[in-house]
Amino acid sequence: MPKINAPTVAEHRAQQREALIGVAIDLLVNEGAAAVTPAAVGARAGLARSSVYQYFDSSAALLATITEEAFRRSNEALAGAMATAGDPVERVEAFFRESLRLGAEGAHRPAEVLMGAGLPPACQERLMELHLEQVEPFRASVREIGVPDPSLTADLIAGMLHSALSAVDRGAPLDTVTDHTLELVRRCLSPAGTVEDRPATR
Repeated sequence: MPKINAPTVAEHRAQQREALIGVAIDLLVNEGAAAVTPAAVGARAGLARSSVYQYFDSSAALLATITEEAFRRSNEALAGAMATAGDPVERVEAFFRESLRLGAEGAHRPAEVLMGAGLPPACQERLMELHLEQVEPFRASVREIGVPDPSLTADLIAGMLHSALSAVDRGAPLDTVTDHTLELVRRCLSPAGTVEDRPATR
């Protein structure tokens, strides 16, 4: 039996599972979905395949867990950032700022790889559900602002976020991209003909 590095067996198993998920995510991002197998994850983690099967009984189970985890961790960070914001515009800014920070850390890459991995329809549907759940707080804030056609406005602003994330991926400085993006977002969310002067916050 592996040495337990936690106060209880349950905590040890939770730590072991978390470590295996981390290895699986690393394999996914660097080698693709086909590389995520219990054998490969076990080899990378220094565990026998039979030990990995105690946590994940198939490659599909590993990918399903990665799908949930990729969004759970980002969602927690986004919710925390938005919780400290005041009005709806500040909440949108917080969503963008934290999304770009997470993007700079590569947090979006597992979901991106999974989107293009040719997963079964049920997994693809779950990915879309998770994506919609993730962006709903942002879209709700846009609706609360009261801009014309809030759904279209949110779609267009989200396009700016995707472009900003791509710029960060290409090596553009995070602070510069964030400042420019938030300036454009403020313009889009301000009443026609005005630009609200908000101090830059980090």
